[in-house]
Amino acid sequence: MPRDARRVVKRIPPPDAKYNSVTVAKFINRLMIRGQKNTAERIVYSALQFAAEQVNSNPEEALERAIRNAAPLVMVKSRRVGGATYQVPSEIQEDRGRALAMRWLIASARARSGKSMEDKLASELIDAIQGRGVTIKKRDDIHKMAEANKAFAHYRW
Repeated sequence: MPRDARRVVKRIPPPDAKYNSVTVAKFINRLMIRGQKNTAERIVYSALQFAAEQVNSNPEEALERAIRNAAPLVMVKSRRVGGATYQVPSEIQEDRGRALAMRWLIASARARSGKSMEDKLASELIDAIQGRGVTIKKRDDIHKMAEANKAFAHYRW
């Protein structure tokens, strides 16, 4: 973040080749390891295709629904007030929630056992669309923590 009054310009990646979607392009970039974009594209495209067939929608919409279901609305932030640290609940911006949802979907897909990455990612996307799975549990835990610490909301600034 610059020290002077200028704002940081948010960069948007070019849309992906197959669906012409910025969201899919961001998801591919998040999944990519060691610059192997072709591998990441192959994994994401086949996982999206499989997940879309399972939930009877198009692949782009399936990814959007999974991200929308997994994105948190509130989070807790640590605030130090008078020697004590409080977990203060605060609403988060939509793009921050989407970024967290993508990160959680990929992390929980990688943590699944067995199978190929395409199968694991497709299973995680299907679970997120249907409102179950590790990613949804993580979102619910964050919402519960924010609800439990609602008493400290007045420390938000």
